[in-house]
Amino acid sequence: MTNPVPTPGQPVRGSKTGKPIMALFDLLGRSWALGVLWQLSEGGLTFRALQARCEQVSPTVLNRRLKELMASGLVQRGDAGYELSDTGHALFALLDPLGPWAQAWARGLEDADKD
Repeated sequence: MTNPVPTPGQPVRGSKTGKPIMALFDLLGRSWALGVLWQLSEGGLTFRALQARCEQVSPTVLNRRLKELMASGLVQRGDAGYELSDTGHALFALLDPLGPWAQAWARGLEDADKD
């Protein structure tokens, strides 16, 4: 049985009341949700191209994630295949700074392991 698409105002993982931030974290915490958003931030992709960029994620998982992200208004179908919607681009603009931060964090952990 699959979990329904996280919806603000409905119970989600970590929140009985479905606070909007908790619904978003539930959605983004699902396998490959962030990976799909990250890959689509560079432009539209066909299903196969997206699957290849997502390290060969299974078609079942990718299909499920795309359906959830489309139902949530973050992804849409376009001329080039799947692409971020305006809402998806707005979310990615908030997530994008986490990339450099994560790289610096990883370097810090590596440096700490060397000591």
